[in-house]
Amino acid sequence: MRKGNPAVWAFVITSTAGFMAALDNLVVTTALPSIRTHLGGGITDLEWTVNAYTLTFAVLLMLGAALGDRFGRRRLFTVGLSLFTLSSLAAALAPGIGELIAARAAQGVGAALLTPVSLTLLTSAVPPARRGLAFGAWGAVNGMAVAMGPLIGGTVVEHLSWQWIFALNVPIGLALLPLARLRLTESRGPNSRLDIPGTALASAGLFGIVFALIRGNSDGWTSSTVLAALVAGVLLLIAFVAWELRTDAPLLPMRLFRNRAFAAVNGASLLMSVGMFGSIFLLSQWLQTAQGYTPMEAGVRMLPWTAMPMVVAPLAGMLADRIGGRIIIATGLALQAAGLVWFALIVAAHVDYSSQIPPLVLSGVGMALFFAPVTTVLMGSVKPEEQGVASGANNAFREIGGALGVAVLTSVFTASGDFSSAQRYADGLTPALWVGAAAIAAATVSALIVPRWRRNAAPVPDPAQDAPALSPVA
Repeated sequence: MRKGNPAVWAFVITSTAGFMAALDNLVVTTALPSIRTHLGGGITDLEWTVNAYTLTFAVLLMLGAALGDRFGRRRLFTVGLSLFTLSSLAAALAPGIGELIAARAAQGVGAALLTPVSLTLLTSAVPPARRGLAFGAWGAVNGMAVAMGPLIGGTVVEHLSWQWIFALNVPIGLALLPLARLRLTESRGPNSRLDIPGTALASAGLFGIVFALIRGNSDGWTSSTVLAALVAGVLLLIAFVAWELRTDAPLLPMRLFRNRAFAAVNGASLLMSVGMFGSIFLLSQWLQTAQGYTPMEAGVRMLPWTAMPMVVAPLAGMLADRIGGRIIIATGLALQAAGLVWFALIVAAHVDYSSQIPPLVLSGVGMALFFAPVTTVLMGSVKPEEQGVASGANNAFREIGGALGVAVLTSVFTASGDFSSAQRYADGLTPALWVGAAAIAAATVSALIVPRWRRNAAPVPDPAQDAPALSPVA
């Protein structure tokens, strides 16, 4: 068998695995009404079918990067892919809502192991001069997976069943495993020490905050359970930062945040995910619950948003190579915020679908402009030996934002609305979209803090060489 181009194989294998991991963030959203019918549970349980995945994914991503540095990135990629594939099968076979949530949490662990090493494996295989294009394509594939989740989930649910949105991962995962073994090159990083205390503090702290946000409306925001979880979560995250500042082998080196580009890109990623994930979670159900569309019809009607990355992302990537990613990212975020504001202004019980198309298109174009250049800007802001940590951190912030977005926007929704009628759904959706728009507007401000790019900036350096970090012009 001919070996072929290593860069092409690395892109195909890592982007396909990344597509599956990113897809499972929101593929379940259009299946939630069917899951509720078959397995029971209220909106809190439905939130956990999303957040059990995003939360474990988020808090273990940086540990995944460290494990890859220590035990080998290809090895960890195959371990993560194996776990993701097996837990997808468990989710498909889940007999109850509790078992489904547990399987989703295991999926998140698998995704956290394979995702951060994917980008490092791709970096090692692609020549330095072509990494901007490769990163842009990799980021666009992952962004498209998040966006296409509702359509793919709705189509599968309508023509097969909700179980198949998880079962379809199994043959793809089984096909990728031998390819990863044969086509990817093993590598390790310079840092072989693991930060177990840091991982435990971050995981427990984030869990406490998300738990409090999800239970706030049902238990009461002043209830002892909610207050205890919220306070404990905040204190544990403060303890995490304090630990990271003093340990010799931090999970997330705090010194990276002295880098303006790194800090601003991650802030924008977190806030964008708050608005985007939470909005898609509610809008996918809006089309089914309030407007009466089938799962597939709802997914098709999300296409003005979800199809835009396929059209716009390649153009955005080329434009970013000419003028830099900062202005592209900020423009994309501004368009997303404007799209959600527009949608919030027109939401009503019997709003015509044609009126919803313009804000969906605007949001989709904005999302494409964000995802295409963000990876290139991030990876160019750190030293080569820090790229694995940087990738894990950025993905972690996006997943944390997703978990917080679903929890926060659903809390806003349930404070004013419910599933009982189209009008009640609209009553809750409107303020939730305003909150989502505000989060993405804040992300726009964060993106504008990224330093300006100069045209003759060097390409992303080769991890095999001891090259200095790229420093954009202030």
